[in-house]
Amino acid sequence: MRKGIYILPNSLTMCGMFAGFYAILAALKGNYVHAAWAVLVAMVFDGLDGWIARLTHSTTRFGIELDSLSDLVAFGVAPAVLLYKWSLTPFGRIGWAAAFLFVACGALRLARYNVQMGSTEKKSFTGMPIPGAASVVATTVIFYNQMDWSASKSLFILFLAFVLSILMVSTLRFHGAKELDFSKRKPFWILVAIAIIFAVILMHPEIALFVFAMIYLAVGIIENLYIYYRRIKNLSPSQEKI
Repeated sequence: MRKGIYILPNSLTMCGMFAGFYAILAALKGNYVHAAWAVLVAMVFDGLDGWIARLTHSTTRFGIELDSLSDLVAFGVAPAVLLYKWSLTPFGRIGWAAAFLFVACGALRLARYNVQMGSTEKKSFTGMPIPGAASVVATTVIFYNQMDWSASKSLFILFLAFVLSILMVSTLRFHGAKELDFSKRKPFWILVAIAIIFAVILMHPEIALFVFAMIYLAVGIIENLYIYYRRIKNLSPSQEKI
């Protein structure tokens, strides 16, 4: 700390924290769509600060800790408050328990990531990353508003809150953008695919973002079920008896 800190990546981290804080205030006022978009904006800043830190070789322990605190506000507390005010309030104690579980599991997820980031989490994530869980919550709110569906006392939303919480602290493998190496040449079709994705998002952002978030959730679960199936299949008869 005596040598100073890097301004640019840490400023982007603070911008993400501000977006998360705004999402909390918007949710408390009943502006659920604004709160959901603020969570997604925080995701943009969360991606930028890490990318800038790696690009400028300005990754520090201070920046890592600040990023975790920002993530807890923007992707833990903000989505939980949004969920509770938007849909879980009519459930009473079960509703606020589900919201608290989301925050608690998010905090545990971040703590585990900080401990394991140099070993088991060097490439793929162990458990669903907290920004991914927050994106599912935010896009669901936006999608429901677009469809004019009532989410008050929705059993699906209550179930989703518990599922996302469990996935964050699970040992299932999830992938993230950090696995992509942009310094190497890629096939041409990847650039075409990116252009198509942007076009789809621009046409129907509310629906497209929700679909992409749900695809990420479903692919992660299906991939882990397949891995589990392969492990069971490769067990020898003697191992199965043991």
